[in-house]
Amino acid sequence: MSYLSVAKFGGTSVANYPAMQSCANIVIADPNTRVVVLSASAGITNLLVALANGCEEAERNKLLNEVRQIQENILTELKDDCRVRPKIEALLANITSLAEAANLATSLALTDELISHGEMMSSLIFVEVLRELQIEATWLDVRTIVATNSHFGKATPNDEQTRQNCNNLLKPLIERGELVITQGFIGRDEQGKTTTLGRGGSDYSAALLAEVLNAQDVLIWTDVAGIYTTDPRIVSNAQRIDTMSFSEAAEMATFGAKVLHPATLLPAVRSNIPVYVGSSKAPQDGGTWVTRNPQPRPTFRAIALRRDQTLLTLSSLNMLYAQGFLANIFTILAKHKISVDTITTSEVSVALTLDKMGSASSGTGLLSQELIDELSQFCTVKVDTGLSLVALIGNELHTASGVAKRIFETLDAYNIRMISYGASTNNICLLADSDKADDIVRLLHKALFE
Repeated sequence: MSYLSVAKFGGTSVANYPAMQSCANIVIADPNTRVVVLSASAGITNLLVALANGCEEAERNKLLNEVRQIQENILTELKDDCRVRPKIEALLANITSLAEAANLATSLALTDELISHGEMMSSLIFVEVLRELQIEATWLDVRTIVATNSHFGKATPNDEQTRQNCNNLLKPLIERGELVITQGFIGRDEQGKTTTLGRGGSDYSAALLAEVLNAQDVLIWTDVAGIYTTDPRIVSNAQRIDTMSFSEAAEMATFGAKVLHPATLLPAVRSNIPVYVGSSKAPQDGGTWVTRNPQPRPTFRAIALRRDQTLLTLSSLNMLYAQGFLANIFTILAKHKISVDTITTSEVSVALTLDKMGSASSGTGLLSQELIDELSQFCTVKVDTGLSLVALIGNELHTASGVAKRIFETLDAYNIRMISYGASTNNICLLADSDKADDIVRLLHKALFE
């Protein structure tokens, strides 16, 4: 097989007919792109999640009409929608049935089934957009390729089965020279039920397919021309980063940068596949290449911001000179599928930061009363919200002299609730009040990058 690229287009890139046309032109201009992975059109997934959570008839009909209208706006701009319209109508009818079922009883399995329809619709329509540009493409249901476990909402792919499915179904299409259009974000478990890889999982899908196909690169097309030193909406002077390492990008994604999904990098790192991030609206503007060992590797690379953080402070005199206290705490957290971001400890307390929302597609909050009650059997539990995590991303931060001085002199006017420094060579994390987070990012960016 010759040079092969896997391209992924995000929700804003397929939001409407003109956006889809721009994506189609990018695909046509690059003969190496033989597999295209699509997200749902912008706004669709949120609407489907709301339907999956169950709602009264009036609200349900309103949401269903919004879903239909987004699709209708694209269909009406096609020169001829006779081939694809019946397929979209069937999917819309299925969405209606599932939404009615969700009103009676919700479940993660039903949620995954329902929200998968967004990617199915966008990918079917995209094939027609290409056809109007005289490009024949083959639509493929990615669920026949990506095999997962049954952890609905955040399923884990079965790499061996996925590779086998790819060899049987996807590779033959590519070897015949076909252009394959498929979906991101979704898979299928051993029982044949639809699963999702978690919000943002389309990037993961693209990287996973690139790995099993032995592709040369993954092209992530979004609404931003690359990865920047921080969010340009917060700092207008943010600078695009031309190249960065997998570890730097993973840290940025983990701590709030929305350009890449954290799991995207796992298959890419395993197989050393370069990842490119560019804008589908302005492909000529260039972008960012993420590779294993780019040069140079500056001390400070970027600043990421993750909002809506929860600080969980657990205190008990039983911690003093005791063994097993932390083991009990983390056993409880693991039982409730809580992932801890940062942690600091003292003699009698431990402070943990958690994402406000869970990773499941439904967005259900993870800090349940059941969890609080269970923790309270071992310690006093204090919950603080309205916080944001500011992460400085760089290289060898734990060995560079003067790093702490530069940071804290810059932020001497602000109250920093918690600091995580030294556990990673690639990040320093600061927890602060959310209403001050943007100001903190601006000051740090000015001091470190401008």
